[in-house]
Amino acid sequence: MDAEPFFTRDAERFAPTGASRGPWDPNSLHGRVIVGLLGAEIEARHGGPDFQPARLTVDMYRLPGLDPVALTTRIVREGWRIKVVEAEFFSAGVSMARASCQLLRRTAAPAGRVWTPEPWSVPDPETIAPRQGSGEADSMWDLRPVVGFMGTVGPRRLWMAEVRELVEGVTLTPFVRSALAADFASPFANAGDQGLGYINSDVTLYLFRAPRTRWIGMEVVDHGAADGVAHGQCRLHDEDGAIGTASVAALSQGVRRVVGETEG
Repeated sequence: MDAEPFFTRDAERFAPTGASRGPWDPNSLHGRVIVGLLGAEIEARHGGPDFQPARLTVDMYRLPGLDPVALTTRIVREGWRIKVVEAEFFSAGVSMARASCQLLRRTAAPAGRVWTPEPWSVPDPETIAPRQGSGEADSMWDLRPVVGFMGTVGPRRLWMAEVRELVEGVTLTPFVRSALAADFASPFANAGDQGLGYINSDVTLYLFRAPRTRWIGMEVVDHGAADGVAHGQCRLHDEDGAIGTASVAALSQGVRRVVGETEG
């Protein structure tokens, strides 16, 4: 990846680059890089080949600026089959977000069959033209819409791939790719025909397996809202099939944004 990374690292701190700016304030971080960095540090410090990161929940209760970032982690429970880790995100010395991650030991599946939804049938991402403005060196991501998009009313499906490193010099793992993608469930599920009127306050990513390819597919499966509070959910896929879900809670922003390529 030749594009500028979202962060550079100096000892134990992470310095945001201009690529990490969010859509709500040009001097603040994008939600996806907050989720991604928390997930990356949890995996780097506490992950392992025998454990599947099965759930990552991130609460985002302040909007971080572009100051250097520090993260702390602690193990809540470390057993043979389950590991629970908490992490906290500090910007300019102030707590801005926190995460809880549950890692489960990989093992043999039980006998028998269980109902699952029908697999989606969509074109290969490489056969779909990139959405205008995405996939370039200065973009946030590479988006390949399959059906619908923000601003339309109806089913929405797309493929997404990363175009830059999260931290300079560090290869993106499948879990980190998933964590970076998960925040997109908010605009994808909650944007309406007049733009994006909700900002998400959390993200929960469930993965029953890691993606095997660089492409992550997202399909909106739920949206609901009342009294300025919304919920959105997307089913996640790779090119081999379903891998999990991403859900968000969101609150109304008085002024709607026109949804463009940098929304998140």
